[in-house]
Amino acid sequence: MMMNNPGRSNNNYLAEQRLYTPVNDKSRQLICNDRISVSESEDFMEGTSGKFSFQLRGESDQMKKPGTNSSWPRSSGWKRRVTGLEDETRINEWEEEEVFWRIKILPILRELKKKDNIENLCLACTKLYQALNEGNMLGKQFKRRSELLKILYKLVDIDSDPLCLKLAKIILAMKVDGKNLLSVCKLAFKICRNEKNDYIVQNDRLLDCLLEVLRNEDLHKSDEALLYCVGAIKFMSGNAGLLNEMVNKGAVEMLLQLMKQINNVKENDTYFSNLGHLLVQLTATLRNLADLPPARCRLICSGAASELCVALEQRVNDQDVCTYIVRILSKLSSYNDFCAALADCSRCYTLFLALLNKHQKQQDLVIRIVFILGNLTAKNNQAREQFFKEKESVNTLTSLFQTYYELDLNAQTWYHDREGKGKKHLKHPSEAEDVMIKLIRVLANLSIHPSVGATLAAAHRVVELLVTVLEYKSIDDCEELVINAATTINNLSYYQVESSVVQDKKLHIAEMLLKLLMSDNMDGVVEAVRVFGNLSQYHEVCDFIMQKKIYKFMIALLDSKNHDVCFSACGVLLNLTVDKNKGAFLMEEGGIGKLVDCLQDFGPADWQLSCLICKTLWNYSENFTSAASCFGGDTDTLLVLLTSLLDEKLVLDCSLDREGRDSHKLHWEREFKPVAEKLLDRIQSHHSFLPAVPITPF
Repeated sequence: MMMNNPGRSNNNYLAEQRLYTPVNDKSRQLICNDRISVSESEDFMEGTSGKFSFQLRGESDQMKKPGTNSSWPRSSGWKRRVTGLEDETRINEWEEEEVFWRIKILPILRELKKKDNIENLCLACTKLYQALNEGNMLGKQFKRRSELLKILYKLVDIDSDPLCLKLAKIILAMKVDGKNLLSVCKLAFKICRNEKNDYIVQNDRLLDCLLEVLRNEDLHKSDEALLYCVGAIKFMSGNAGLLNEMVNKGAVEMLLQLMKQINNVKENDTYFSNLGHLLVQLTATLRNLADLPPARCRLICSGAASELCVALEQRVNDQDVCTYIVRILSKLSSYNDFCAALADCSRCYTLFLALLNKHQKQQDLVIRIVFILGNLTAKNNQAREQFFKEKESVNTLTSLFQTYYELDLNAQTWYHDREGKGKKHLKHPSEAEDVMIKLIRVLANLSIHPSVGATLAAAHRVVELLVTVLEYKSIDDCEELVINAATTINNLSYYQVESSVVQDKKLHIAEMLLKLLMSDNMDGVVEAVRVFGNLSQYHEVCDFIMQKKIYKFMIALLDSKNHDVCFSACGVLLNLTVDKNKGAFLMEEGGIGKLVDCLQDFGPADWQLSCLICKTLWNYSENFTSAASCFGGDTDTLLVLLTSLLDEKLVLDCSLDREGRDSHKLHWEREFKPVAEKLLDRIQSHHSFLPAVPITPF
């Protein structure tokens, strides 16, 4: 048997060699070869181009005389005894069936044999299905089943998708098996494949019949039929109108159950590789369903995370299967509950690293795996540690970074040579930039973990690549990439370890950040200021800030009315005022008034920011002996403001819930109150004279 995968090419059907047996009444075999017009180049079976093969063989649907049952062994040496009453009941049932057949079914079959116009044939098929259902004649028990199917198979030759859809629905409802099931599933696949048929597929309820096949057919006996059945369902899942219906009818659970069966097939089994085609159709369907909230819930409850990981591990060499599974995981990992379930799969990190190493240059696969890792490490400290401890985890990330950095550098050079330097840059990140953006996000997340972050801060290759991004990319080239690099450097600069590469490169990093600081991009400015907030703890960087007049920019940022900007800028100013020789700059640039304004603007809303402001004013005022000469015209305003902010009854917001109010009070008591009281005492002690008492700066 020769197979092509229907899901991997939109232009190929499965081709199959078949033996054609003439009609033989004695053997009760029935073969009808019916043409399906798709295109001259698309054949369903070799040997007879464009033909379906329907064959009834060994099915218990042959004509039987009353009182006999061909499904029982005749040579077993025993016969079933029935009472006369039971025998009479059975005869009565057959007679009723014959009457129903003659009165209800035969007239419809005569209409079908006329092969009238398509509309009339479709109408007749609808009536036939309803009549069969009414007479309880659907399934295998109906004694005239062969006769009925023979008529239906001949109609498949008519080139009409609406008609073939109705025929497929009836044939599937008759519970055909073997080659006949395969042929009708191919027919359903061909109909569903055409988007123009979405409306009729949705309204004729073919889905119910296909789900019945999915629910009942055995994988080992009907793997090829299931391939086309799931392929048809996959096309249906592209129809938004059918998605909810599929979920409500249990499609998610059925598909996962089928995946479990496939996962149980060992790699050395003869048809292991063929099941990869079925897995492509199955996972593509799940990916479409994953967009629906109810489906996501069912995927989580049904243990989809572990089954998908098993399939991924077994099919690591099958790029198509890997891509679809990774797409599902990528989609679902954006949700916390699924992310937690995936993190519980102990081997998922090993698996993702193996895939990254194996498919390093497959951008669509790499970017999704890195996105998943970013989601896993975003909020879970245990996940950060677990991934970091995997063998070669950081080396794999840096190797990928290097690969895509070089690709981007070459692409950028080509672009500039071809388009010229004056041309505008692409609005969206390139493929290489997109990979680097998500890679850096993983590094940023990992660096939040204390021990992992300290180790990464000492990793030369990691820090060098991050700095390289700031060197060769401007924020106009790719905003997200540059900001992510700055954010990660900020995280790493927090760790003051002896072997810190960030500390070694602090002045070079400061120079690179200066470009970002002077840009028109406020998000970029905020990130640059945050890094300066950490780096300004080193006196060399403080000297750099004073030399380059960066402090003027920090003071100007206090007018931004943006909380994050003010917080970061105030952190830099606080570090600058630790040096007694640098404090005077605040008065020169009107910094005192701006700090007092910030305290008034944000006050109780953020006690941490208020604390930073008070610490900055405390350090600044250490060498002054007169409040007026120190704080100038802002002295009285500051006195009133501090007095007000230290009044517990006035500042603690009672509108907050109990938990929020307790947290609010804790920050006020532990962070703001101690330094604010000292500052207020210093200002009040004589108001015009401050004794020079040596106190350690904050």
